[in-house]
Amino acid sequence: MMNFDYKTVLVTGAAGFIGYHLSQRLLAGGCRVVGIDNMNDYYDVRLKRARLDRLTSHDNFAFHKLDLADLKGLEGIFTSERIDGVVNLAAQAGVRYSLKNPHAYVEANLVGFVNLLECCRHNKTGHLVFASSSSVYGANTKMPFSVHHNVDHPVSLYAATKKSNELMAHTYCHLYGMACTGLRFFTVYGPWGRPDMALFLFTDAILNDRPIQVFNHGKMQRDFTYIDDIVEGVVRVLGNLPEPNPDWSGDDPDPGTSYAKYRIYNIGNNQPVELTRFIEVIEEAVGKKAKKEMMDMQPGDVPATYADIDDLARDVGFSPDTAIEEGVGRFVAWYREYYKI
Repeated sequence: MMNFDYKTVLVTGAAGFIGYHLSQRLLAGGCRVVGIDNMNDYYDVRLKRARLDRLTSHDNFAFHKLDLADLKGLEGIFTSERIDGVVNLAAQAGVRYSLKNPHAYVEANLVGFVNLLECCRHNKTGHLVFASSSSVYGANTKMPFSVHHNVDHPVSLYAATKKSNELMAHTYCHLYGMACTGLRFFTVYGPWGRPDMALFLFTDAILNDRPIQVFNHGKMQRDFTYIDDIVEGVVRVLGNLPEPNPDWSGDDPDPGTSYAKYRIYNIGNNQPVELTRFIEVIEEAVGKKAKKEMMDMQPGDVPATYADIDDLARDVGFSPDTAIEEGVGRFVAWYREYYKI
């Protein structure tokens, strides 16, 4: 069930991993979904097209191939469609790629995001929910990561652009009375997942007898969060308009709330898993041992992520809880079916 009455929701990055699953869920709940995606080739476009084919078969789904950096095109969509709520999932993703191609992140994550904010402002859109990332915690080491912690020390340009999105959204809430909620996702995985993510890379390599690269000698910890839990969190947050925090004070500013209609939430499994254990679970699901190449930590990476989800649980009554054994099993089953292995 949907706990909101938005008739039409705009989902940017609709052909992406999270965007596809969210669009499916909104359509199943009776929403009309307007999807935007630039279909870039950061990873295999055939996978994006396959997701999109499943969405476009639905009568209530309208698709526009568009880059958020194209302000005129974006304005045209807001003018022609009566959009009640927006979920922004379009971004140039990936920590490591941001070391090689920084300008792609500026164009998609900064220019594109301010264009979206402007369109929401001028069209009085009810609620803008946008994807941030656990990577904003950067050099922080106090665990679990809380939205009430200061996050001013990013260690990748990708993280810096996501923190920038949070700051830009807050500014628009302050200046124009907009309602914005930022969601810091923690290592999302599951069927139809991104080919540049560890689960996809490892499954593909093990099945094809190639070695896997294990960074930081397997001593990384990640708060792996299953896609269905992410989508459930997004849908609940979309229907939960942020309210000003009456206790917010400029003398001791709380980073996770505001005097404006602005909120930040973590969506994570609240249960970090060591990379070595994650690999074991994949091996069990695949039925085959991995050949491992132990590697040092990569620039821009962090050794551990762990989400404090108390605010999410309190405000929308939901805590992600899918075990990695279940989630990885579902991914491997999808992978075998999709690639006919």
